[in-house]
Amino acid sequence: MQNISVIGAGTMGNGIAHVFAMKGFKVQLIDINESTLDKAIATIGKNLDRMVKKERITAADKESTLNNIASTTDMKSGVAKADLVVEAATENKELKLKIFSQMDELSPPECILATNTSSISITQIASVTNRPEKVIGMHFMNPVPVMKLVEIIRGYATSDEVTQKVVDLSQKLGKAPVEVNDYPGFVANRILMPMINEAIISLHEGVAGVEEIDTVMKLGMAHPMGPLQLADFIGLDVCLSILKVMYEGFGNPKYYPCPLLVNMVESGNLGMKTGVGFYDYSDGPRNAVVADNFKK
Repeated sequence: MQNISVIGAGTMGNGIAHVFAMKGFKVQLIDINESTLDKAIATIGKNLDRMVKKERITAADKESTLNNIASTTDMKSGVAKADLVVEAATENKELKLKIFSQMDELSPPECILATNTSSISITQIASVTNRPEKVIGMHFMNPVPVMKLVEIIRGYATSDEVTQKVVDLSQKLGKAPVEVNDYPGFVANRILMPMINEAIISLHEGVAGVEEIDTVMKLGMAHPMGPLQLADFIGLDVCLSILKVMYEGFGNPKYYPCPLLVNMVESGNLGMKTGVGFYDYSDGPRNAVVADNFKK
């Protein structure tokens, strides 16, 4: 397995392309938007520069990594020679089903089709293909070049052979693969998102302010980042999408998104990616948004 295609050049996609290319794989990075691809390559270059500065890699390593990445807006040519395609598009079920149908049609029959989804059913995604035994979840953590974990999720029909290949491949990337079962949210987000949602509810109900909630979790629970800052980092729209998937999948009210989260997403305040979420990132270092903004 040498040729890797990554669909989606956003935060997760460029990180996935980065780690594969750094380990010597040939990567086709695919996106419908040329400017997004240019931004992704620039981001990978900056991240590699940071690694050179920290003496984790050499300048030659940076050059070879970038040389291993090609970008294209044409999915047909982008997946034509792929041994593995990793879909890393927006966490939207209809979009992912459409992409997987195209991947199935355009990629070689022996190609494994993986998704970086953080919550959507692998079995459902596989159902739109003619190779469900070759469809698998490969959920990387953000930031991909730094975080070790990869959740490996088998769909109902995923074969043992494909699962083992993806586990072995993850280890070659220097990651720690963990096999989990195909239920909404898998393990990481089934535990993480209710915590984030409860932190937002605590803010919404006036229990404490943004910095106070995050400080309690950082100093009291030894979390490296508070749940509200983490929500900003993930993207509030992504958090909302995952909570909706779990609420619809389980029918359990404990997964129901806090109205404050819904309002913030509808207002376009999505966290770091838009400059404002629970914190304001628009003018240098982050600052908590004033409490009045979060009143019921």
